[in-house]
Amino acid sequence: MVPPSLEAKRKRHDELALQLQDPEVLANTTKMLAAQREMGGLAKIAKVVTTYNDLDENIVAAREMVEEETDDDAKAYAQSELDELLEAQISVQAELEDMVAAGDAITIGSLIMEIRAGAGGDEAAIFAGDLYDMYKRYVDMQGWKLEILDANTSDMGGFKEITLSISGEGAFLRLQFESGGHRVQRVPETETQGRIHTSAATVAVMPEATEVEIIIKPDDLQIETMRAGGPGGQKVNKIESAVRITHLPSGVVVKCQDEKSQHKNRAKAMRVLRSRVLEAKQREVDEERASQRRSLIGSGDRSERIRTYNFPQNRITDHRINLTIHKLDQAMQGQIDPLVEALLDRDRLDRLGYDPE
Repeated sequence: MVPPSLEAKRKRHDELALQLQDPEVLANTTKMLAAQREMGGLAKIAKVVTTYNDLDENIVAAREMVEEETDDDAKAYAQSELDELLEAQISVQAELEDMVAAGDAITIGSLIMEIRAGAGGDEAAIFAGDLYDMYKRYVDMQGWKLEILDANTSDMGGFKEITLSISGEGAFLRLQFESGGHRVQRVPETETQGRIHTSAATVAVMPEATEVEIIIKPDDLQIETMRAGGPGGQKVNKIESAVRITHLPSGVVVKCQDEKSQHKNRAKAMRVLRSRVLEAKQREVDEERASQRRSLIGSGDRSERIRTYNFPQNRITDHRINLTIHKLDQAMQGQIDPLVEALLDRDRLDRLGYDPE
């Protein structure tokens, strides 16, 4: 049987498909893009639910054939067909259960990721750059799309902070648990005595909100323009292209200076702002839920140390699930699926109420 929550999502997918045939919706770019994004997030669920329902109908028909056939050969053939359909349905049923366990994360089509250098000076910025490279390689492997919204580079390499948009099927589902503090232990290139240094970076992963999901009133915004910062007195510094937007009700502040156009910087800043406001609202819900049942995964606390990257020992450890993998070199090349899968498995068990101990 299809869980009611998934059946509702299938119906919503069909409703959106009809909306996208409506000339009024197609004429409104904001509504059209929002419908396309929501429909894209629901596409996989709709496909699996439809497959299950089709199998259900075919099983009913096959059972009737088995009961009605009098010829032994025909009856045996009908029974073999029924057995194949039942086996296929069991497989699809397991897929539906995984979708239920994944929650709403499976329907989110894109995310905003922020990577910031933490304690450790230049080495922390270099590590933030390494994390960006790691995620970019993973995005490329998955066939997703990555767009840099804003970046503040460090003189020694890497980033003081960088903000990305990542979109593609399953992107938020698979990267949602990357939020938190990432610690690195290694010998910096500038270290002459071979001493191991410890530095850190933080990662924040937020669902990318649309104008439909988060409505922000113009009166709630304080918008400031300024000259973009950059090395060497570049042309970008001669005009006020950088934009800083403050959402007064929540206190959320976003700055964007990556583009030379003030208009483009403002548009990118608004994308980040909407996602941060959505994240703040979701955090309130999560904190209320956590008071009843605290999850080992998904607290999303940016200051929480979630992972250690130990280069001398080629070791990467995720502290939330006590998982250590001695393939750090491969992970930094984007091969982080072992970590991603382990976190998803742990989250699934947690949602289903299983005690990991």
